[in-house]
Amino acid sequence: MTSATTPATKTDAAPPVIAELSDGQRADLDTAIGELQTGASIWSALTIAQRVTLLRAVRTSVASAAEDWANTASASKGLDARHPLRGEEWLSGPYSVLGALDAYIETLSRLANGTNPLDGIKIDRAPGGRTRVHTFPLTGIDRFLLSGFTGEVWLEPGTTPNQARAAAGLAQRTPTESGGVGLVLGAGNITSIPVLDVLYELLAHNRTALLKVNPTQDALVPVYKRAFAPLIEPGLLRIVRGGPAVGAYLTGHPDLVHVHITGSAATFDAIVWGTGAAATRRRRENRPQLKKPITAELGGVSPIIVVPGDWTAADLTYQAEHIATMRLQNSGHNCIAGQVVILSSDWAQADQFRAELRRAYANAPERPIWYPGAPSRMGLAADAYPDALVLGDRVLVEIGDGDDSTALRSTEYFAPVLGVVTVPGSGQAFLDAAVAYANDELQGTLGANLLIDPATEKSLGTGFERAIADLRYGSIAINGWTAFGFITPTLTWGAFPGSTIAHVGSGIGVVHNALLLDAVERSVIRGPFRPFPRSLPGANGGGRLTILPKPPWFVSARTGADVSEGLTRFRANGGAALLVKTLLKALRA
Repeated sequence: MTSATTPATKTDAAPPVIAELSDGQRADLDTAIGELQTGASIWSALTIAQRVTLLRAVRTSVASAAEDWANTASASKGLDARHPLRGEEWLSGPYSVLGALDAYIETLSRLANGTNPLDGIKIDRAPGGRTRVHTFPLTGIDRFLLSGFTGEVWLEPGTTPNQARAAAGLAQRTPTESGGVGLVLGAGNITSIPVLDVLYELLAHNRTALLKVNPTQDALVPVYKRAFAPLIEPGLLRIVRGGPAVGAYLTGHPDLVHVHITGSAATFDAIVWGTGAAATRRRRENRPQLKKPITAELGGVSPIIVVPGDWTAADLTYQAEHIATMRLQNSGHNCIAGQVVILSSDWAQADQFRAELRRAYANAPERPIWYPGAPSRMGLAADAYPDALVLGDRVLVEIGDGDDSTALRSTEYFAPVLGVVTVPGSGQAFLDAAVAYANDELQGTLGANLLIDPATEKSLGTGFERAIADLRYGSIAINGWTAFGFITPTLTWGAFPGSTIAHVGSGIGVVHNALLLDAVERSVIRGPFRPFPRSLPGANGGGRLTILPKPPWFVSARTGADVSEGLTRFRANGGAALLVKTLLKALRA
């Protein structure tokens, strides 16, 4: 096979031709920034208790807009009202935002009452002497609905539990200190991302925010304005549309003190360094054109490590569908979509698993490839790997002996392209080799996934935790998908620490983080290897007990759309009857 290498990107890498803004357009943007400066003073004058009241008003307005939000997002991605995957837009849109608001309200309520956000939350040690905060589940309903799933935030080495408690709350510990006005360059793929980033600016940094939506989200602007009216009315948020010209004007605006972007490394570099020969010269001289701080989430090539064990036929089928979901959710237009499956070449069941993976990948529902630039990147994959399995709207690349995996390892396709590679070994030897492969060979550090059966994990003992500590990723999911970390507000989201503007990798900083923790290194999600009822003790080795059958976010879940909608409506409005109805649908997944 031939190989082709392209930069990791979520949009076409070629710099756009930027038109000049009219005087009227510049005046409108200046007016919005001026209103946000006034809003920053208003925010600084609010007590923590008043901020809680405001967030509750936002929650009410988001709940009332949830149906319109999900339906508008589905339509914009070509999913009609009968499409089996439309539930994705309920979970990744209003559900995620409602969960974040609930968690922020709890954190600020504690601060308003004079208690610490970490009171009553277990804190212990992770490998390497790190402080570990057990941040999920924290509510009874999460313990029930998502039984078997847990989440931890590991803090940077050297951070003590006392330091963690002292810093929890971030800017809400000094509410009268204004962070000024920041710019949020919104993501174009997941509809909750732009507004979650706005909430983090406001609550972690005391910054009011000008949100420039990605043009792919233009249809959501009226919904956003209605859902976030309680923030817009006092001048805490302004939302604008526009392309590269608007973005260029705003990133250079002297009254905006900070930039946050969710997007591509190419766009980040264009903002920080410019384009063409001038950018090359600035890099050489370490003289960025951006004169203000910037944080970013930029994606990467995410691994899925499959640790060999003695799996049942049902295990093989379930985990193959799990991997297909990691790649095909939102048609692969996710910064956290799993891209490279790492198998053991010595696993006796490897061929069986490959067959199940091909079947699951092929049988997932068809859907539009809607994100700009995705078809061309799929074409790059097909050109690089002419022997790949092409299924119309998806590509499966299985790297064999002598094949060049460079393109697969270095290109974030941001499209339905899944690859399979192998490394030798079994047990700890395989796990260590797979971790090294993920760390050293794959582009980016945003998220890594690992699948392991309970018996094998137990047999590895402390070696397993050591291997998790060795993974240099900002989000790690064990028997889960890192998207679970994205959707869980008390976990954190962002690249592994250490990137700089010169070598940005998967980004700089974290978002979400509703406990407002400082010095975050990573989040770790742990889930059940088997769904209900095979998760019961004694059933096929058991493992973590869960009441979830097939999770509603699986692309193979037959009732996933109805269950996702039901869970969102329950999150918004409560109601025991609705919850029971939703759970009964989940059992038919």
